[in-house]
Amino acid sequence: MAVFDLDMIKSVYARMPERVEAARKIVGKPLTLAEKILYTHLWEGTPGKAYSRGVDYVDFAPDRVAMQDATAQMALLQFMTTGRPKVAVPSTVHCDHLIQAKVGAVDDLKIANEKNKEVYDFLSSVSNKYGIGFWKAGAGIIHQVVIENYAFPGGMMIGTDSHTPNAGGLGMVAIGVGGADACDVMSGLAWELKMPKLIGVKLTGKLKGWASAKDVILEVAGRLTVKGGTGYIVEYIGKGADALSATGKGTICNMGAEIGATTSLFGYDRKMAAYLKATGRARVASLANGIKDLLRPDQECIDNPEAYYDQVIEINLSRLEPRINGPFTPDLAWPLSKFAKAVKKNKWPEKLDVGLIGSCTNSSYEDMTRAASIAAQAASKHIVAKAEFTITPGSEQVRYTAERDGILDTFNSIGGVVLANACGPCIGQWARHGAEKGERNSIITSFNRNFAKRADGNPNTHAFVASPEIVTAFAIAGSLTFNPAKDTLTNEKGEQVKLDPPLGVELPPLGFDVKDAGYQKPKKDGSNVKVAVSPKSDRLQLLDPFKAWEGTDLTGLKLLIKAKGKCTTDHISMAGPWLKYRGHLDNISNNLLIGAINFANGTANKVKNQLSGEYGEVPAVQRAYKAAGVGTIVVGDENYGEGSSREHAAMEPRHLGVRAIVVRSFARIHETNLKKQGMLALTFADPADYDKIQENDTFDILGLTTFAEGVPLTMVAHHADGSKDEIKLNHTYNTSQIGWFKAGSALNLIAAEV
Repeated sequence: MAVFDLDMIKSVYARMPERVEAARKIVGKPLTLAEKILYTHLWEGTPGKAYSRGVDYVDFAPDRVAMQDATAQMALLQFMTTGRPKVAVPSTVHCDHLIQAKVGAVDDLKIANEKNKEVYDFLSSVSNKYGIGFWKAGAGIIHQVVIENYAFPGGMMIGTDSHTPNAGGLGMVAIGVGGADACDVMSGLAWELKMPKLIGVKLTGKLKGWASAKDVILEVAGRLTVKGGTGYIVEYIGKGADALSATGKGTICNMGAEIGATTSLFGYDRKMAAYLKATGRARVASLANGIKDLLRPDQECIDNPEAYYDQVIEINLSRLEPRINGPFTPDLAWPLSKFAKAVKKNKWPEKLDVGLIGSCTNSSYEDMTRAASIAAQAASKHIVAKAEFTITPGSEQVRYTAERDGILDTFNSIGGVVLANACGPCIGQWARHGAEKGERNSIITSFNRNFAKRADGNPNTHAFVASPEIVTAFAIAGSLTFNPAKDTLTNEKGEQVKLDPPLGVELPPLGFDVKDAGYQKPKKDGSNVKVAVSPKSDRLQLLDPFKAWEGTDLTGLKLLIKAKGKCTTDHISMAGPWLKYRGHLDNISNNLLIGAINFANGTANKVKNQLSGEYGEVPAVQRAYKAAGVGTIVVGDENYGEGSSREHAAMEPRHLGVRAIVVRSFARIHETNLKKQGMLALTFADPADYDKIQENDTFDILGLTTFAEGVPLTMVAHHADGSKDEIKLNHTYNTSQIGWFKAGSALNLIAAEV
């Protein structure tokens, strides 16, 4: 396959020297890699001013856009309303989210192609019409396909998936966004982002034993927590960083989404060059080598990081112990040596039911070989895996190559089941037998997220996250109290045997190979391509514009729900079986906030309808308010909207008539998504005011007629006893974003410009 976007990459590299030099002059000091890439991708062109980190909103010009099938539907339905004849930047769609894991790769893919034909046909035709590259179901997980084909050092991309930062493994600023942001860039408009702050993670030493790249990010997540990276780009520096493989770097960048980071990245080095060459992009490596100093942080930033980064973390890889994170949150980090004790102390189910390796985080060829080295030992030492064991290759190229090299046969030898090259259980696409019983059980995965109910829909499934090799060892042992670094196992002969540390191969000795990568090149002229959406479809629905702001303050609003504790995008708009409605806004709105815990009763999906006095399911109650012409608000806790980039979590409340989301703090992507859809995304100036909100309150939001950047709004909470509280609400809207609110959505403004 030819190198994608080579002319675009040449153009990016040609302008970098001049723009980096200009940026150095205006900033007045050496530059980090993140700064070099950001300043060379300004919408204005050559940098003319310095931007303040964490303060200034900046317009950028990303090089490309990537979309996975679940989010692409809404993104492209929005793009269709803009009147543009073709996308303005290279863009791709990847069919990876809608394939349900049930029995195995062949049957699961066949069922998916039949079940999702309408959606796949829509995505294929709309891609053909607008000049978008299309990757068919089975081609692979979006982020693995991107790093194999599109990511390049020094580039900038956005993607409609929160794990887009995976491309940082090849030195790219790659940022997860909602579909409306993607629509902006595909429409040829600037993309806006607040200038991120910078966290420098200095890696020293070298990994050894059972430790892997996955353990680096598991450790970082444990230190920073799920919101510690919000508003930051995380940049990995030091000799330890250069020693990691490109796909290992990708693993670390991928899971940076779990700390809320805008993105993560590594500087260009020989490991990246080797990966580019191995994946057929020697010409890109040659171009990168020509400006390699510009594709790394300036040496002063590495030597004295405290002077150039807002926060610095140091990790000695030589001392890094494998981590197991969880359950129910990806930042609860346990060293391997202390994990068994934690399992017993917390009374988590010790018996391991399933071990699952793969996902966009850990499905490279190197990941497969490290896990296979453990499986091979088990087979040779006559050990039978006691837990179920599944394997998800990241792409058809990885799968085909792994099959050729005997790796898949090794997994089969211990009873492993190879699933389709797709997200599968990682995003709830898992037809797990018995999950409906709701029994307490434990699973361990090499995925990135482990929120309750995410993998199989069972709130009592304790999901833990680790490296593929640790997952494989645990699956073989069938117990969470097993420590492969020191414990022995009893084999079929009754002998005590011990597993040796994993051995991996970064790149296949015989090179990568694939028979059919699954790529569909778009037509040069798609003007005659018809994109049909049946009005009777329950999976696809053309969009109607949201109504513009009425020009007044908002009064008489009711409380839909006051969410208690963690409220991720999974709680707001569940995945799993709901994925099939991602192209139908009205149907998917029936899952609005059904996973959120109501503070008033400690129960999910049971809220009070103030019009009737009765309790009902959240979507039904909100539809009743909408029918009566009554606006509502949603109140949330810290880091509201954590997790996926799915903009459905913003579009659903907008569609059903919620007027404002008022929380203690937001996750970055979700706050932006709300703004784009014309919603009010507001935060309590005093987080303690969250406690003043009562179930029977009625609200007024005042100050909208003079809505301005940097000026707080006021919310009056009228209580049932006749008393009231005036609550100060902060916001981060700038002048253009206030324009989105007034127009009803950012999309309304784009359509008006045609």
